[in-house]
Amino acid sequence: MKRHNIQLNEAGELHHFLDVEGLKRELLVNILDAAESFTSVKAQQVKKVPLLRGKAIVNLFFEPSTRTRNTFELAAKRLSADTLNVNISTSATSKGETLLDMLNNLEAMHCDMFVVRHAQSGAAHFIAQHVAPHISVINAGDGSHAHPTQAMLDMFTIRRHKGAFADLKVAIVGDILHSRVARSQIHALTTLGVTEVRVIGPKTLIPDDTASLGVHIYHDIWEGLRDVDVVIMLRLQKERMSGALLPSEHEYFKLYGLSPEKLAIAKPDAIVMHPGPINRGVEISSEVADGPQSVILEQVSNGIAVRMAVMSILMGQTFGKEKGASE
Repeated sequence: MKRHNIQLNEAGELHHFLDVEGLKRELLVNILDAAESFTSVKAQQVKKVPLLRGKAIVNLFFEPSTRTRNTFELAAKRLSADTLNVNISTSATSKGETLLDMLNNLEAMHCDMFVVRHAQSGAAHFIAQHVAPHISVINAGDGSHAHPTQAMLDMFTIRRHKGAFADLKVAIVGDILHSRVARSQIHALTTLGVTEVRVIGPKTLIPDDTASLGVHIYHDIWEGLRDVDVVIMLRLQKERMSGALLPSEHEYFKLYGLSPEKLAIAKPDAIVMHPGPINRGVEISSEVADGPQSVILEQVSNGIAVRMAVMSILMGQTFGKEKGASE
């Protein structure tokens, strides 16, 4: 079998998880189903399963992250893997060592998986192309390109609240231009078969090629939120912006921030999501972020189960196969 996707092995199974784009629906559903089986682990007295005992997982975060790195580390530990967090700012790469030299040294330490966060788009793909064949790579966010595990934990949260994807209308609101999460969410939602994906934001924050992704574009939030089932708010990526893309934050909130009044335009049972960290009073009000329709903290909790699922699948393990032996 000829491979057309670097993420797949010769059998068509996931070996790396770099991007949602290009993956078949059945692979995404497999991740969601596996994550469902891991939700029970948090209720156990000992919150661990032995699936990845003896495996070594390295967190390579070239870019600051708290929530994503912590949930990856906790997911690995709940799978009983050994974890190593490499502090890039004090590593040999900051002293002149090349990235490939660092990877070779980590491979010599008999590591099995790299979780990579990098400011440059394509960095995780580059690493996946150069690691030893037995090592799997997970993209924990690269530039403005992709954040596949965030997209999958969002899909998992949606499925838990809404069931089937087929009849859903989903709105993604805010800084699409700089958001790696938005791109992965759009690919995941369309692959899973939602009825309609809407993108809402100012013209300066929506890329020119967005329509080619099969979404409906709105610049008026009042029109875009009408009758949607899911509202996904995005953080303003101010650290990635150059030039005057926005008026003041106060004006942005007035036009595109999610308030109770704007949320009332959506369906009464619509859920509100945000990949975090949230900027209260900029893209979302506290009344909505802490309100009954918000599932933002559930997203964080679900991230552990989803990342456990991805790690176990890449390592060729499933919870159901091993569960009986661990009980």
